[in-house]
Amino acid sequence: MAPLLKTLLHRLIASLVVLVGVSILMFAIARVIPGDPARIALGPNATEAQVQALRHDRHLDQPIVDQYWFYVRELAHGNLGNSLYSNRPVAVDIAQYLPATLELIFTASLLMVLIGIPVGIMSARYRGRIGDHLSRLVALAGVSTPAFVWGVILQLVFAYFWHLFPIEGRLSQSIPQPPIITGFITIDSIMTGDGRALIDAVHHLILPALALAAAGIGQTARLTRNSMVETYQKPFIEMARAYGFSESRIATRYAFRPALVPVLTILGLDLAALLGNAFLVEAVFGWPGLSRYGVEVILHKDLDAIIGTVLIISAAFLIANIVVDVLVALVNPRIRLAGGRT
Repeated sequence: MAPLLKTLLHRLIASLVVLVGVSILMFAIARVIPGDPARIALGPNATEAQVQALRHDRHLDQPIVDQYWFYVRELAHGNLGNSLYSNRPVAVDIAQYLPATLELIFTASLLMVLIGIPVGIMSARYRGRIGDHLSRLVALAGVSTPAFVWGVILQLVFAYFWHLFPIEGRLSQSIPQPPIITGFITIDSIMTGDGRALIDAVHHLILPALALAAAGIGQTARLTRNSMVETYQKPFIEMARAYGFSESRIATRYAFRPALVPVLTILGLDLAALLGNAFLVEAVFGWPGLSRYGVEVILHKDLDAIIGTVLIISAAFLIANIVVDVLVALVNPRIRLAGGRT
């Protein structure tokens, strides 16, 4: 078996073990949260008999070990349970809300790469000059300011005062949503040839994605700069200068690739921050995503929905880190992975 395939297999097995551990942990935590989920779901006017019937139907009157066994047995058949909050299967809720969050996170990740890396490269190339100092100041502001604060600032400046962008939602009320194919409005608009919906969706997406990506942009810029500055001190860079290569060629061809390894690693970790901060940004911008849905089900102590949401988010995070590991190995083949070299 090729070393890279062997490494991927190890990563997948480890990810499955992590997901099992997450399910056990969240199952235990969800059961010890104060409050009776059956009573919360039925409301204060429900009779005790109705509450007991619902508890029996959801196996809430069984020992916690038996409850977990029932949950795992259903999960093996692709059933994440039923939501007490929405009265629908949890899988249906996740399928409805997850694409909005993923669209927001993917756009934020793209902004982190397209803005953070070039700013870091230019800052390293012109280090010690005014542009370097300004970029470092902006990066520090991005890292130290919470995402929801950036959301409020962007709303006030670009939506309230300048009226350049909408304040909330994914589409304007006057524009019908394109047929759902992937759940990503931007992609569905392209696939159906709906240019008007595409422009409006991007218009709605810019501010929340920028607010969510602000900290990642600052961190990516700072890390790229530091890695580039360190790479500039390597002997092969001095040799490239001695051969008369231009500074632009040295920066983009010789200094950037070695400096990209730690940047890719931290980008993978930043995905966890994006998932964690998404619910605040979604709340500020009225974004109907999975993170916002997760907060609602926690407040209603919707046990199956809580565990299902956490499992999906954990799986997305693990997949992202596996992808980052592969990208790092492709960028730098000398990096040893488990099972050998790529």
